[in-house]
Amino acid sequence: MNKKEIQNATFPDCPIRNVISHITDKWSLLVLYTLEQKEVLRFKDLWRQIPDISQKMLTSTLRHLEDDGIICREVFMEAPPRVEYRLSERGKSLMPHLDALISWGIEHQENILQDRNKRSTDTQQ
Repeated sequence: MNKKEIQNATFPDCPIRNVISHITDKWSLLVLYTLEQKEVLRFKDLWRQIPDISQKMLTSTLRHLEDDGIICREVFMEAPPRVEYRLSERGKSLMPHLDALISWGIEHQENILQDRNKRSTDTQQ
């Protein structure tokens, strides 16, 4: 059973759960942010922009985002084939919300890190 089937079986009455899980995981947020900055990127260029993501994870993330209609994938029949990714209209409508989340994170990052350090110092004593 894959992750999607498990989530559907565990929370059948929560239709938004699977959508939210696709857009809020670590890699999806980075892919969406990167596409917002660059508008259109080929796979290799996107992979270079997110250096710690594996090829397999990037492929999986792009598929999920495409399945949800958040990004568009366009294939150009050339030799070799060229594939480009961009935010869909749905993805563009999502970005103000993600940008607000990013702004919140930047605004509170210092205090959050201080609290984490305080907690780890308290547990070491």
